[in-house]
Amino acid sequence: MENISEPYTIRYPEIVAVAAEDNSRVELVERFDCVGGAMWAKYHYRKSPLVRSVRTVGATSRYLLNPGEEDLALVGSHFPAGISGVHVTDDEIAVSYRGMGGGGVGASICRSLARGVLRCETEPSGGGRVAGSTVWLPRMQRVLIGIDDTDTPEEGATWTLAHSIARAVEDDHSRYLSHTIVQLFPVPFRTKNCVAIVCEFASNQPDRLADRFQAYLERYTLSEDTGMAVFCGFDPAVLDEFGWSVKQGEISPDSVDRVRDHVDIRIGGRGVIGAIAAIPFFTRYEEALSL
Repeated sequence: MENISEPYTIRYPEIVAVAAEDNSRVELVERFDCVGGAMWAKYHYRKSPLVRSVRTVGATSRYLLNPGEEDLALVGSHFPAGISGVHVTDDEIAVSYRGMGGGGVGASICRSLARGVLRCETEPSGGGRVAGSTVWLPRMQRVLIGIDDTDTPEEGATWTLAHSIARAVEDDHSRYLSHTIVQLFPVPFRTKNCVAIVCEFASNQPDRLADRFQAYLERYTLSEDTGMAVFCGFDPAVLDEFGWSVKQGEISPDSVDRVRDHVDIRIGGRGVIGAIAAIPFFTRYEEALSL
């Protein structure tokens, strides 16, 4: 029987953080390997004063955080672990965790080993000790890329092409976070199901990311009507009204002028309407799929 190299350590595969433009909010995205540990952390960490909300998206936990620092009044079983500090600079985001017992192991060594961590300070953990860590992460920007109209009645599928390109352009500077299929109003000229796609990234090189995505899309699209639009920012709520209007009925191409200032239109075919409309629905899967 082989030895387990680190029987009391579970490495988080990746931690990413994006900050609002005014530093007022941070979204911490923790990619997990142990679902039980992630759900335990989600349940208890939400009690931290700095945590505004937490949700599970695929194999990630997403914590919406307020910057600041708090002394956590930890209590075994009731509030055994949490997030005690969030600090934002121009280039980095520092997050501090603290926990008791097994919660201290998760708050210290497990997170300090994650991909994306630039450096860390970690206390000894295990047994009944209270322990924690501070991890420094690159400050990232949310980049949402919407695409539509890449296939033909004979071949292709937009949702698979979007995912394949997103995987191809992912690197240390641009991390692929999510893929959302957005149901649109079934216009007469649709291929079949009338959906658009939005891919979400955390990036500190947004222009390079968009350039590479566009190059792949232009190479592999099968349609003359392809659209691609890019939104860079923490919250695309400014596109909500436009998105719902495209889900509720056919709109004219001139309607794009209402939101043109909020997006970077990279490919301006007829599909740009759906590409823009998909953007505000990223990770809002129930709403995205509703018709």
